[in-house]
Amino acid sequence: MAFGFDREDFQAPMAEINTTPLVDVMLVLLVIFLVTAPMLTQAVKLQLPNETATVIQDDKPITISINASGQYYWDEKPISPETLDQRLQAAATNPKQPIHLRADKQATYEKLSHILATAQRAGLSNIGFITQPK
Repeated sequence: MAFGFDREDFQAPMAEINTTPLVDVMLVLLVIFLVTAPMLTQAVKLQLPNETATVIQDDKPITISINASGQYYWDEKPISPETLDQRLQAAATNPKQPIHLRADKQATYEKLSHILATAQRAGLSNIGFITQPK
């Protein structure tokens, strides 16, 4: 024979699977996963609020403000968190009572969520956020 092949080699089926391409593909997929996974868990950096919305005319709304240091204000007068909770409970006699929230950009979300949770527990749901026009 010219190249040293026996006829017997061609008659038997190949019993081994070549796993090298499979391993190569799996390693490439692993590298792609390791590179993209940290990007999926990053938080979005935001600076709020600066938005324009339609003006809503409410009759005698309650205005609650939060300054950058986290101090609460009820209609422009400083108020403690405990007094705020009591006043929101008292305002719950009218469930449609409009509440306007004004929060500084630097105010923590914890302070804002405290107001929202307290209002929800009291049964108040007519809450609007006040922003600066662009």
